[in-house]
Amino acid sequence: MKFAYRFSNLLGAVYRQGNLSFSQDGNAVISPVGNRVSVFDLKNNTSETLPLSTTKNITCVGLSPDGHLAIIVDEDGAALLVSLITRAILHHFHFHKPVNSIRFSPDGRKFVVTKENVALMYHAPGKQREFNAFVLDKSYYGPYDETTCIDWTDDSKCFVVGSKDMSTWVFGAERWANLIYYSLGGHKDVIVGCFFEKDSLDLYTVSQDGTLCVWQSDTELDGLVLKKKRDKPKVPRPGAGEEEEEEEEEKRLEGEEGEIIRGKAEAPEEKTTKNVRYKSCISAAAYHKPSHILVTGFASGIFHLHELPEFNLIHSLSISDQKISSISINSSGDWIGFGCSGMGQLLVWEWQSESYVFKQQGHFNNMASLAYSPDGQYIVTGGDDGKVSVLHPAVTLTYAGLIRFHVIIILLVACFYLTSDCGFFPQVKVWNTNSGLCFVLGGHEGPVSCLCFSPVQSILASTSWDRTVRLWDMLDSWQVKETLPLVSDGLVVAYRPDGQELAVATLNGEISFWNPHTATQTGSVSGRHDLEMGRKETDKITAKQSAKGKSFTSLCYSADGESMLAGGQSKFVCIYNIKEQMLVKKFEISCNLSFDAMEEFLDRRKMTEFGSLALVDEGAGDGDGVNISLPGVRRGDMSSRHFKPEIRVSSLRFSPTGRSWAATTTEGLLIYSIDGSMVFDPYDLDLDVTPANIRKQLRLQEWVSAIVMAFRLNEKALKQEVLETVPHAQIQVVCGFLPDIYVEKLLGFVATSLEKSGHLQFYMTWAQSLLMLHGQKLKNRSGSILPTLQALQKSIQRHFDNLSKLCDFNMYNIRYAEALSKQRGIKRAAEEDKGGEEDNDDEELSEEMSEFGLK
Repeated sequence: MKFAYRFSNLLGAVYRQGNLSFSQDGNAVISPVGNRVSVFDLKNNTSETLPLSTTKNITCVGLSPDGHLAIIVDEDGAALLVSLITRAILHHFHFHKPVNSIRFSPDGRKFVVTKENVALMYHAPGKQREFNAFVLDKSYYGPYDETTCIDWTDDSKCFVVGSKDMSTWVFGAERWANLIYYSLGGHKDVIVGCFFEKDSLDLYTVSQDGTLCVWQSDTELDGLVLKKKRDKPKVPRPGAGEEEEEEEEEKRLEGEEGEIIRGKAEAPEEKTTKNVRYKSCISAAAYHKPSHILVTGFASGIFHLHELPEFNLIHSLSISDQKISSISINSSGDWIGFGCSGMGQLLVWEWQSESYVFKQQGHFNNMASLAYSPDGQYIVTGGDDGKVSVLHPAVTLTYAGLIRFHVIIILLVACFYLTSDCGFFPQVKVWNTNSGLCFVLGGHEGPVSCLCFSPVQSILASTSWDRTVRLWDMLDSWQVKETLPLVSDGLVVAYRPDGQELAVATLNGEISFWNPHTATQTGSVSGRHDLEMGRKETDKITAKQSAKGKSFTSLCYSADGESMLAGGQSKFVCIYNIKEQMLVKKFEISCNLSFDAMEEFLDRRKMTEFGSLALVDEGAGDGDGVNISLPGVRRGDMSSRHFKPEIRVSSLRFSPTGRSWAATTTEGLLIYSIDGSMVFDPYDLDLDVTPANIRKQLRLQEWVSAIVMAFRLNEKALKQEVLETVPHAQIQVVCGFLPDIYVEKLLGFVATSLEKSGHLQFYMTWAQSLLMLHGQKLKNRSGSILPTLQALQKSIQRHFDNLSKLCDFNMYNIRYAEALSKQRGIKRAAEEDKGGEEDNDDEELSEEMSEFGLK
């Protein structure tokens, strides 16, 4: 079975909307990004995107107390039960309405979901294999408007629900005889947070206008009395009298809604509340019960830390000028996670040391382009927001800002000069950063759409709407070397890695291949029908008709030059075999229906007698879409409007190692890598090539024969076993007798194994011996083995960076310990001169060294 590229990770975008959650140990933060979920490991500085997706953007995520399960719900109420251990989807469920919040009970036996004005309590999925993982237990009615937030008591006996009708309701997981369900008032705005005190029924509620109410209960948790079994639950109807309520007291409504429980609108007269008010508009809140820390986030980007119940202000800081959408606190209470949907920002703050543990922000607008570093370790992305980000595919690392390149920089002037004859004449300007000189290239008769340098020569290729590709000689006075005629307007041009071929995508949906030396066309691919455009909500024509006018806007050769990636204004990325000029596979980059142009057919549910509902602008609000303020507006609403993002691919790049490729899309930076699970690809098999015979050769110390047979069977585990059985002293001898056909295969396996293996010297010896003994033969095939060499360089560089940091850390600690030892020696000598007898210098030195991990 051949290797296949599968979705690997989502970078560049760290948060969109929904609630943030910390893992059970508090070392990882779980963030919803569009219709996917990313897990950021803050200890190991890595990120991972779960291999699953919903049909629309995710609105809330609920984690089980043990951290093994997660319930993920999208905008339509479609839910996924996911195992965070195996990363597998265990169950599908649909709540049929948008879900506002979801929360597991601390004992993990129940979870509550709020939708519309009802709270639904379900039995949590157990360890047994269940046909229906979600079993409804009770339905709680009380609020008149949508519910907003949930919190449980520490013993899982009761839970509290906040609502947009400015009321808060306390419900029991069981039928408690002395707990009356009624509305807690006192607020004048939407409830954004409700929290129980630790091991108590005392309650804190926070509203959007900045009001904090402290509700003190006269009953402890252990004072709740369970109703007797003979007492049936009371099910009053709205407007029913006392006699009717008594008649209905014996009835129990069971079925799809489970037991129905309704609360009373009025509260008992005896209540004790303490109102505290502070400024601005609260948008999110979180409370850490063990430390009594309340964190409130505001629409202005400010957040406050207060200690309850005294309401002592600890910190008041600002993270941005955008609304804080979500707040979460880890289990230890040391780290606080903030999410800003307006900026796509996610940060984790350690409030005790007042420092950032994690701070990332995606591109505010769409990503426009990307590029791999030569060793494949870093990815650089540029966006429409004018920012440049540097990302590490394996490590969560982002820099944003201006990056200086000490090479020749090419810029395309966006504004075209208007001449007297009303023709548009764009210019290509070339700057030399060493001399600061600027050169202007003219000759195109239409706007220039793409530029590309040859990887092996000083040749610049430019394509234009004038249906030509011009090749400029950088060493010969910037003259036009060749002009390639096209049948349609040129959109994008790309060189093959060896510089011997040129690919051009044109407006008619075709990709043509050219020999840049002879200026002749060598082939073409018609990809107009491979894009499969979706239908926009406002389109009046079918998707099939709309696709006729679409074309590819991004091209990229594979590392070996045999394949080509092509993408454009579509949810598909096509990979073509250049030699056969045929489509090999199409990758669907997203199934998120929250984007426009995703569905093929018209959604008749949005059609009315007055037209499509999609044409109605409902304003920015808290709904779907991206807020766009009018030009010049920096703060406040000021007639902001929104639109539904359209799915598209703006740039594609293969990794220099050939083992992955990246795409900048509306969702973010998507990484596709070779699927490591599909490893069985045998070749040149024989009846004697079996694992038993291979191990027999190892026992006979026939190392070369064992390696050859293992690579013919081509099982990864067996190849690793054979290779690591070879004695270190025999590596150079084995490499010398290895057949040429297996040298490249062994070198590729060493490069892959070295990336994650801890046997650094062992695999480095294999790589050095292969390159030293077969270097000349490998050089003659440099074009084909270039991805293998770049993968080897990437692995070596990664280990070099990690070991350099560790060595520097140890070196400075040793110097510090040495300085302490000398200082103690001088002090001890001085005390001995004074006649001192015993001291505790050794113990003090040991204690100080242990603080730095040197004991």
